[in-house]
Amino acid sequence: MAGNSILLAAVSVLSACQQSYFASQVGKARLKYKVTPPAVTGSPDFERIYRAQSNRLQFNPFWIIILYVTMKYYQQVFASFLGLVYMYARHQYFCGYSEAVKKRITGFRLSLVMLVVLTLLGTLGIANSFLDEYLDLNIGKKLRWHL
Repeated sequence: MAGNSILLAAVSVLSACQQSYFASQVGKARLKYKVTPPAVTGSPDFERIYRAQSNRLQFNPFWIIILYVTMKYYQQVFASFLGLVYMYARHQYFCGYSEAVKKRITGFRLSLVMLVVLTLLGTLGIANSFLDEYLDLNIGKKLRWHL
């Protein structure tokens, strides 16, 4: 049973660790720039770090859902790889944004591309599964996809 979802679990745990790291960086920035909770404004340096972490939180529900769907209905290994690239892009975004507003762009664009690709592959996988289940037509096998 675990073999069927081990990569999904691994990427999910890594994602949680990454989010925890980003949250800890906000905590450290609060101390460094003397921004006490519940305040979220203060030094521009603090606000960039806080905003980078908040942005990750805003994308997290969509990211996790589309990762799960793509792994289940498309292909787990490839989806896991794309998920890791997404996490790398989010790290680049966080680190870049923490330094300067303009340095966030590359990581943000790469993360959006990964979300679009995962969404498209997940949608193809769902469509193939639907056609196979209800119309006995497996496009993936006919096109030799590895679904």
